[in-house]
Amino acid sequence: MATDQFQAPDYYNLDDLLTDEHKLIRDSVRAWVKKEVSPIIEEHAQNGTFPQHLVKKLGTLGVFGPTIPQIYGGGGLDYISYGLMMQELERGDSGIRSAASVQGSLVMFPINEFASEAQKKKWLPGLASGDLLGCFGLTEPNHGSDPSNMESKFVDKGDHVVLNGAKLWITNASAADIAVVWAKDEAGEIRGLVVEKGMEGFSAPEIHGKWSLRASTTGELVFEDVKIPKENLFPDVRGLKGPLSCLNSARFGISWGVIGAAMDCYDSALRYSQERIQFGKPIASFQLVQKKLAEMITEITKAQLLAWRLGTLKNEGKATPAQISMAKRNNVQIACDIAREARQIHGAMGITGEYSIMRHMMNLESVLTYEGTHDIHLLITGMDVTGINAFN
Repeated sequence: MATDQFQAPDYYNLDDLLTDEHKLIRDSVRAWVKKEVSPIIEEHAQNGTFPQHLVKKLGTLGVFGPTIPQIYGGGGLDYISYGLMMQELERGDSGIRSAASVQGSLVMFPINEFASEAQKKKWLPGLASGDLLGCFGLTEPNHGSDPSNMESKFVDKGDHVVLNGAKLWITNASAADIAVVWAKDEAGEIRGLVVEKGMEGFSAPEIHGKWSLRASTTGELVFEDVKIPKENLFPDVRGLKGPLSCLNSARFGISWGVIGAAMDCYDSALRYSQERIQFGKPIASFQLVQKKLAEMITEITKAQLLAWRLGTLKNEGKATPAQISMAKRNNVQIACDIAREARQIHGAMGITGEYSIMRHMMNLESVLTYEGTHDIHLLITGMDVTGINAFN
């Protein structure tokens, strides 16, 4: 079993921009990842299994809903703290960060924002502790980037509603105890509701055969005449405002998380280049290898600054959805590029499980697509700067 030798790059002394609390939180999660994730993650990725035993430990660590108020079991922390947590988790594996992102941003966030007080008290503490695991149902087999045309719908039956439809590519699906689902009511308005595991007609088959996010559980949510008590409906939110606000929270976490994957690839490539001898000297002494490493650390530094500034704006309540889109798209793209270049530096060894490179590279191909594709985020930025909507 390889020892986790990771050392985080900080070329522009960004630690000076962080509080002592930020650094303590980051270092605590980093140490936890080295102890709990690094020794087991390659085996889980190779076997295509989700390390379910980590869920409760993630809750104890405090990474589930860290910005949720403490009264509901959250950490009451700021958004830079949340970002740093996601960075360290994704340094371990995108699948682990995905599980935490879904739990915090896509399940706990909408419950905290849109649920009744009774709903908050019923679900948030268990989700924060890891006693409950949640998932988020928006994407459908026929509707990914255009959720306004979703086909899932429910009808009013007095004291309950009956839900029919399906959701696809759902992280945590088969392992989840509850699902925050978005569906249309009889008037065609999009509503949020909580579907609980064990409800008759509700199933969550797992998707197999993935080449990406292999240590994450991904599945489908299927609703066949599922009877859901009306107290499980979010009382006030209507339309796409609800699910899109959740996606903004998740995209923010991703913009930080992928920096962790990029840093891991860079750190491994730098160390390997200094140890690998060819033509009588380390390959780090060759110009083309130095070019790759110099470009990697430059892009990581730019991504760090982008994420930090976005976190500052988010703390001030000033971050716009378009700004979040820019950071998500840019940072995922540079992480993909860095993983690819790092694989070249590692040569043939880069495709083996002895190094994390190929696992990160495959994972990031999914991250490039989910929570808004690379091209969708470009169009969001384009619409923001031109004032012209290219989606219609």
